[in-house]
Amino acid sequence: MSTYRLEDLKQYSDMLRTRGGEAVNVRFVEPGYTEELQHYFRSLTTRSRYNRFFGALSELPKALLSDFLAVGERERFTVVATKMVDGFETIVAEARYAFHAETSTLEFGLSVDDRWQGHGIATALMKNLECRAAALGAEHIFGDTLRSNETMISLARKSGFAFVNHPDDWKLIRFDKEIHVAPKDIPCASWRLAALSRQADSPSASA
Repeated sequence: MSTYRLEDLKQYSDMLRTRGGEAVNVRFVEPGYTEELQHYFRSLTTRSRYNRFFGALSELPKALLSDFLAVGERERFTVVATKMVDGFETIVAEARYAFHAETSTLEFGLSVDDRWQGHGIATALMKNLECRAAALGAEHIFGDTLRSNETMISLARKSGFAFVNHPDDWKLIRFDKEIHVAPKDIPCASWRLAALSRQADSPSASA
């Protein structure tokens, strides 16, 4: 479990903005989000699900759904981005990320509802993930995508990621970005506070 406190998940919610200025709330999933997550993934087009999971899925299998709902276990986290649509809070994007302490890297994957692609949500979510990576002490943030996923490749390029060959699968390409930000300079307020708290709690802080 991370050194910052996850028992009050709501303190780690972030308010992002679409390209048109609409509010999007990003927060950790909660244990009761089973139906909400399944509805979200079922509503994606077949191509979007294939791009997200590198295979044909109509919904999250039971084991994968359990992983998505297990926030904080083994330094793995799932967040959803929601906005008000026709009077209802609706999931419009999701991201799952994992911190690898042994390599000081954060690995992530994300998707955006097809109806909301092109609104800048993925760009804002990736910037938010960079804040989360910095708060965890990551020195690099990276993701993998299919070589055929031109949308994700374009997004990663515009977000400043470099590309390398995937070490295990020729069908995939890896995009990687170095994290150059001190805890006090993290642009997301909630994650700046989390990073400073983590820094204060580290053994070296009192040395």
